[in-house]
Amino acid sequence: MSTQILSAGLAALLLAVSMPGHSQASTTAVPTADATPQDAPAMQAGRELSQLFLQGDTDAVWARMSPQMQQALGSAAALAQFRAQVGQQLGEEQAVLDESVGTDQGVHAYVRTSRWSKLPAPILMHWALDDAGKVAGFSVQPKPQAAPSPHLDYQTKAHMRLPFDGQWYVFWGGHDIEQNYHAASPGQRFAYDLVKHVDGSSHRGDGKALEDYYCWNEKILAPADGTVLEAVDGLPDQAIGTRNTEAIAGNHVMLDLGNGEYALFAHLRQGSVAVEAGQEVAPGDEIGRCGNSGNTSEPHLHFHLQDAPVFGEGDGLPAFFEHYTADGEAVERGEPVKGQTIAPMDDGASK
Repeated sequence: MSTQILSAGLAALLLAVSMPGHSQASTTAVPTADATPQDAPAMQAGRELSQLFLQGDTDAVWARMSPQMQQALGSAAALAQFRAQVGQQLGEEQAVLDESVGTDQGVHAYVRTSRWSKLPAPILMHWALDDAGKVAGFSVQPKPQAAPSPHLDYQTKAHMRLPFDGQWYVFWGGHDIEQNYHAASPGQRFAYDLVKHVDGSSHRGDGKALEDYYCWNEKILAPADGTVLEAVDGLPDQAIGTRNTEAIAGNHVMLDLGNGEYALFAHLRQGSVAVEAGQEVAPGDEIGRCGNSGNTSEPHLHFHLQDAPVFGEGDGLPAFFEHYTADGEAVERGEPVKGQTIAPMDDGASK
């Protein structure tokens, strides 16, 4: 079964819903959490929308979509076509295995995991709701699985500091698919998406301008001694709500850290890349500024290690950092995970 058929066949059903990421980020959408009382409306709305969709009442679902979703989808007939496509590929829902809700950056998520008649793998139905209760995102897809990796127990050879100063938030990070949607991709198996949070949000105001984002234009630093293999600049920073799917990494830098370890820094700000191919860098050297170029939904730093010198080739490697704080606790060496606030140990608590 192809995930593309169900979740990428109609681009409108994959609208970005305020989550950092690239490479099919929109099929994963916002993270979920344990239900709290304030999540009850999202649970109720998600159940209602799921039932309407399953019954084929796509006109009722269409009426509850945001204007942006309706504009992107084009017509209620397109939604009906998608429902028919789901039925042809998956059959009918047989049993609900799990429901979860959560809120992140103003988007309320409902995720329903079910068994369907034509496919043995669990299926995720995901609804994203804006503050007005309108559908801002929707997808139906096989539940992502973490890609097999020959490096699950790998220990990073390079001695790496965090690639920034001050406090940053781990939006995606970890070995499990629940912690890290990148885990579905062999090459990005242990990748990170990193933002800056203030009072639980990555941006001030309505977040429509790139400058609203707290990590925008922040310095991105070399984590270890290395040699620049590739430095790409000149690609435009995408306005919020737009993506460049032709240049996934956007402006980026690839560093050779030695011992078969290569580090990618993606989505850098246009015109900010401060290094060039062949240049030697030391820990803490500025390599660029945080931006929003490439296939990304909002300003953030995408960072990962891999075992090949070319992006898109080889397998991802775990990235162990040294001398940092995670949620205020000192870590001499470790792998940050989703939900942690991290900072270099020498300035972490003060910035």
